[in-house]
Amino acid sequence: MNQRSTPLSLVVLISGNGSNLQAIIDAIAHGELPAHIRAVISNRRDAYGLQRAQQAGIPAVTVEHQQYRGDRQGFDQALMRHIDHYQPDLVVLAGFMRILTPDFVRHYRHRLLNIHPSLLPAYTGLNTHQQALDAGATAHGASVHYVTEELDGGPVISQARVAIHTNDTATTLAQRVQHQEHSLYPQTLALIAKGRITIDNHDHIFIDGNRLEQPLDCTRELP
Repeated sequence: MNQRSTPLSLVVLISGNGSNLQAIIDAIAHGELPAHIRAVISNRRDAYGLQRAQQAGIPAVTVEHQQYRGDRQGFDQALMRHIDHYQPDLVVLAGFMRILTPDFVRHYRHRLLNIHPSLLPAYTGLNTHQQALDAGATAHGASVHYVTEELDGGPVISQARVAIHTNDTATTLAQRVQHQEHSLYPQTLALIAKGRITIDNHDHIFIDGNRLEQPLDCTRELP
């Protein structure tokens, strides 16, 4: 295991409320995650997560996608310039509601993480909670994965599960999944920050030098 000697440097990308961003900020403040957030970048100027960043003394940057209508490549190039200014070890997608171009994904290969509200490979894309209910699933959850050019298809590091109740709605299910996300993301980042999680050129994930055959189960007991 390669123990890191310096904190993991992060740039976090958001589009909205930033509750997962807040969970990461709190984990760092409590000494649970040896990392430093160099900047928070949003594609929306009104994203509340930008206020969370400012309150924590973190640079808050807006790169508005509306200024690049019809030019996804141009937006991603501008976003890359802002990210690379901060030279992060990892780029963390935390509710960033943009589909990224292949060039962007390749530029940050093995340095780009996302959290997705389902037990991947099930229910990719949007409206995952309703997808799970419509499918009659008995379990749902969240996954942290490396981002590849395939939408929600990159290698999965960790997952957290919730049971689906007979009276669940998409809203109630989303609330319980989000509760798990707020533990799952910082915990997974901490494993990377401590050098316990690595990935090779074949997209194989390792924990403590041993190949990970299935995602880590990081389910937290619900209150």
